[in-house]
Amino acid sequence: MSTRPADRRLRRARHVALAALATGAAGGLLAPGWVVLREGHQVPLGLAGVLAFAAGHAAALHAALTPWLPEATRMRRLLWYVTAAALSVALVGATAGPRAWAWIGAAVVGSAPLLGHRGAALLAALAPPAVTAGLGWWQHDVAGPVLLTAAVGAGIALVNRLQLWFWDLLLDLDQGRAAQASLAAAEERLRFARDVHDLLGHSLTVIALKAELAARLAAVDAGRAAREAAEVQRLAAGALTGVRDAVHGYRSVDLAGQLEDVRRLLDSCGVRCTVTAHGTVPPDPAAQFAAVLREAATNVLRHSSATWCTIDVAADGPGATLTVTNDGAKPGTAGGHGLRGLAERLAEAGGTLTHRLDGDRFELRATA
Repeated sequence: MSTRPADRRLRRARHVALAALATGAAGGLLAPGWVVLREGHQVPLGLAGVLAFAAGHAAALHAALTPWLPEATRMRRLLWYVTAAALSVALVGATAGPRAWAWIGAAVVGSAPLLGHRGAALLAALAPPAVTAGLGWWQHDVAGPVLLTAAVGAGIALVNRLQLWFWDLLLDLDQGRAAQASLAAAEERLRFARDVHDLLGHSLTVIALKAELAARLAAVDAGRAAREAAEVQRLAAGALTGVRDAVHGYRSVDLAGQLEDVRRLLDSCGVRCTVTAHGTVPPDPAAQFAAVLREAATNVLRHSSATWCTIDVAADGPGATLTVTNDGAKPGTAGGHGLRGLAERLAEAGGTLTHRLDGDRFELRATA
């Protein structure tokens, strides 16, 4: 099961595709409704059949463009669609004739690309012309209704297939972008792991050997054992210094680069982002702000329907302030685990992290 798209533009594209498919389907189903009103012998039954099929068809369209639906829900909607199509044969075809049902048959043929299963698509393409032919044979009108079902249905199927192809392409692009971000994070973790291994691997091996030697010498040569223990202590202190230097190197971040990356990310997701910076942020606050900035960008994309976001950085001597504001915040928005963890981290370094919600406007402020 796929996840819901986080990109606002992707959600809008889905809504547009659904609207286009629904409009085309509704236009095609006006024709059988008109024929039922004009020629039907039992108009209420005929109209009930058209409306039931329209509801089932809408459910099938929604299932086709909602990949994160549970499979059981998808199957129920498709079963509803099949049932509505079968009922329409009796309710529409038997009361208004083959020409009325031919339009419903065309809609069934057109839905073949949306069913997601080769067998179901083949059945949807072949069964309606056969049903139309049977109704036409019963009422001595075969050629016209069958041609209408096949020709109009093929045109609808082509349009629906193009719409679905564009939607699948957008989904692939969104998933590819998410995979690229995950890969970049994984590569960074691997790089850090390699650096730590290179830094500590040799030192810890030597420490282990020296400690083992000191333990063996303790009973036979206390002086040498003491010297080996002192050497272990020296090696451990050196390894600890190396780790601290490495971590400090990782914490030295380019805040300006981080701000630009976040601005580009939000802009690419349809959120208009404005960045202002005053002064030069010292290294330690810059490292803290980078983490806050990443968490803020994630919250904007995942937990709001923002259309704009402003990021303001102000440096004043040894301290600095970062303020991130966006619209589209949902009611009841509160600090999650990520913000609480960042608040604790900033507090340990002498900083603060606060947030407030004013209507749909959310403000996150960090000081360091």
